[in-house]
Amino acid sequence: MSGITKLVEHAKIPPFVKVKQYFPHNELNEEEIIDIVRENFRRPELKERIKQGQRICITAGSRGISNIVLVLREIVNQVKALGAEPFIIPAMGSHGGATAEGQLDILASYDITEATMGCPILSSMETVVVGEAGGLSVNLDKYADEADGIIVVNRIKAHTGFKGTYESGLMKMITIGLGKQKGAYLAHSAGDDNMPERLFLIGSEMIKKRNIIMGVGLMENAFDKTYKIAFLPGAAIPEEEPKLLLEAKAAMGRIFLDACDVLVLQKIGKNYSGGGMDTNIVGRSRLPIGIKSERMAIFELSAESHGNATGMGRADVATKKFLSQLSFDATYPNAVTDHDSSTYKIPLIVDNEREAMQTAMAICLNIDYENPRIIILKNSLEIEDILISETLIPEAKTREELTIVSQPFDLEFDEAGDLKTVI
Repeated sequence: MSGITKLVEHAKIPPFVKVKQYFPHNELNEEEIIDIVRENFRRPELKERIKQGQRICITAGSRGISNIVLVLREIVNQVKALGAEPFIIPAMGSHGGATAEGQLDILASYDITEATMGCPILSSMETVVVGEAGGLSVNLDKYADEADGIIVVNRIKAHTGFKGTYESGLMKMITIGLGKQKGAYLAHSAGDDNMPERLFLIGSEMIKKRNIIMGVGLMENAFDKTYKIAFLPGAAIPEEEPKLLLEAKAAMGRIFLDACDVLVLQKIGKNYSGGGMDTNIVGRSRLPIGIKSERMAIFELSAESHGNATGMGRADVATKKFLSQLSFDATYPNAVTDHDSSTYKIPLIVDNEREAMQTAMAICLNIDYENPRIIILKNSLEIEDILISETLIPEAKTREELTIVSQPFDLEFDEAGDLKTVI
């Protein structure tokens, strides 16, 4: 029993129902993905830029991207088929504790290794200045700088911290990923509102100064499955990526309810979003995006996040289990690189998951304790199946994208006070 247990006992956890959210299933299968990669490597404007004997650098980021192992391996195979020598670099700013070893560990956790890729993986935090843009030096990973050409691979999606012509995607990978911690630190130095312009300026300068052969933009649907792969010649990335971003935003998932008192995330982590949680889904952002919630509780940090608890500052309450999974060495390099501390602050820490829910309820200002509005998600990516409290049933019945698939039931907790009910 913690020091606040008796103070939050009045916040009774209500019955819940299971709800299914419906989104289009248009994902590609593995055979289709391989065919798309092979077909695009036969395009003359791409194929002719890779010469026999050249060393070709391929980027691999820190996000949990659908089919990334399959796509990278097939790109490696196609580069080899053209007689060139591919290698992969971790392209991920300050992630992995801003160390070369830590970034290799992140790739290995996604099964991106020399054995699975069939080529070397070269990791370094050292950069070379290749130009200047907007008064800032343009930094490039030293191994990428030594290559004859670079293939940039990344998912194109809405960013969680800023909005603009460029968000998460190829220009960000060129600026932040290839720029490593030093490049990321400089790009972030004027705050999020200036990031789209800096991604354009720095990314465009990199494209001018180095041989960016192509960009491979992966597009994911609401189930976080690949539904499209766009191959762009390097010079076309600045013009074409904004169109793909608009398409990606239209395809992304959402919570089909307007607001709640308490939003619960069972897990957060860098594998779900660069910000630990996708604010486009869960809100809790300075931007008018995602569902509105007065309080948020989080239960755990994903193992795939390697102790990086970026985003925890968006939550109000977390568990002791979450705190035990947190690594300051893995988390704080992101805060320094982002020039921000707000989303890195530790929430209130309580004994267990039941108490986390009760505490989040207890610190609400406008809650009806007899009829609390609570939503529970596995994480900010897997949102097809969710739990909602009884009070939200009438609203859910008005949404054609939602179906209630159970009768009301009480949540089950184990002896330690952690949630046993499976979403």
